[in-house]
Amino acid sequence: MTVQFTIEGLNSGHDRKSFVCGVFVLDRYLKEQAGQDIKRRAALCYVACPEGSARIAGYYTLSAGDVALKDIPEDKARRLPPYPAIPVARIGRLAIDKDFQGRRLGAALLWDAASRALRSELGVFALAVDAKDEQAAAFYRHFGFIAFDTKPLQLFLPLATMAKLI
Repeated sequence: MTVQFTIEGLNSGHDRKSFVCGVFVLDRYLKEQAGQDIKRRAALCYVACPEGSARIAGYYTLSAGDVALKDIPEDKARRLPPYPAIPVARIGRLAIDKDFQGRRLGAALLWDAASRALRSELGVFALAVDAKDEQAAAFYRHFGFIAFDTKPLQLFLPLATMAKLI
């Protein structure tokens, strides 16, 4: 049986306490800090829940940010305006509960984040992420993310690439 998920903004009706992804800082963030970041508008948190359930199967955070133009690979940078920094939508965290890992939910959350960035009414060049390690970086590269020239664990996906897919 295939589980269908609903992706929506985190709210008080979601069960944060049972979420365990296996990375302490990601578990703690959802349980203790995400609500405060939302209230302060420092980041928004989106959760995937099995339809009809308050259980959180996965989550990601999205916020505004920028990247230095000098860090973007030259083939991408030459098409951008010559500003010192270029606006991006930043995925700060992305985690999947252990019970839901291996079901391509991470890919669905990435797609959702890119779709939200495309729909925003802000100028945003790319979706950016700071991978916590090489395994996480490989996950993002699998979906077309490109490493910054001098920072291999910081990656981006031009939203123009996503727009072509939608």
